[in-house]
Amino acid sequence: MLRAFLRTAATRARSRTSRPAQDDDVLLDAPDDRLAPALLAAARGEHTPAAGLLAGTREDAEWEHRDRYTTRLAAFSRSRSEWLETWRATAPEDPGAPLVAARLAVARHWDSPDRAELLRGLVPAVTAAAEAAGPDPVPWRTALDAARGAGAGHAEFERLWGQAVRRSPHHYGCHVAALEYLAAASPGAHRECLDFAETAAQDAPEDALVRALPLRAAFTCLRAAGADVGAATGAPPRDLRVRLDAAADRAVALSAAHPAADPWAAELRNLLAYVLVRLDRLADAAEQLRLTGPYVTSFPWDRETDDPLGRFLQVRADVRAAVAAAPPRTGSGHPRSGRGGRVGPGDH
Repeated sequence: MLRAFLRTAATRARSRTSRPAQDDDVLLDAPDDRLAPALLAAARGEHTPAAGLLAGTREDAEWEHRDRYTTRLAAFSRSRSEWLETWRATAPEDPGAPLVAARLAVARHWDSPDRAELLRGLVPAVTAAAEAAGPDPVPWRTALDAARGAGAGHAEFERLWGQAVRRSPHHYGCHVAALEYLAAASPGAHRECLDFAETAAQDAPEDALVRALPLRAAFTCLRAAGADVGAATGAPPRDLRVRLDAAADRAVALSAAHPAADPWAAELRNLLAYVLVRLDRLADAAEQLRLTGPYVTSFPWDRETDDPLGRFLQVRADVRAAVAAAPPRTGSGHPRSGRGGRVGPGDH
């Protein structure tokens, strides 16, 4: 599936409250109730809880949780890596430690002006580690990210992609890596990105996180477009707008399957709110911001600013104000949104 689209392009504390969060209630990138103890222990230099957490996700084949926890543990290690070094030294056979270390290495190299050269040198080791990880698809997500940053050609990326989906055909993180590679390979390939994401979502089980991939593709398209797609100028063709709305609608349904103020659903809802605002569907965005509760995630807000929390709060305030000031619906506007106001491009 990826090969065809590449070819075309080349050519927990689970709060149940639904009360809107006040500014002083908001939490940025708050861990769920499984990850929090591991991070607290890591802050004390202890690796055992993190090792147990990742071991459990591997034993139970919880690949989406394993991927997310690996990312968060690696992010923590960027400023405090001693606990990870101790983990690797004292438990050399534990597959969790090299998994986190590889994700950390890719993240550190990503910010370097020599990113491509550094990652090019890292790809063989990351790939070898993935090959030794058995049925675990998460190391392949890291390998795919490393290959993308290294500027790998289509053939090499497709080879890695094949290994990833052989282990888990519906793994969200690997699909995100492939989607980002596709978008980078041909920045104007909006329809190809949506084709890839929609096919992946359609083939996935109802509860699979990859069903949110069209939303991620919509985000990619909107970011590439730059301006608000609801603006009078620079609006996409009608067929593309219909697909962007459909991606948002699919994500709204996924969001509805989770309770309000659910930390696991926080990134989905933050991303969905962002996309809905860009689509000028402010009533729908306001509802997702309500459901998010206190849980703010750096992504997607950090793609526009060094202050993701501040951006989230500003967008939330603007959306609430616009919705409150909107006149009653008169039959115009998006049929699903009930939108009554809009936030200008400079406001989000």
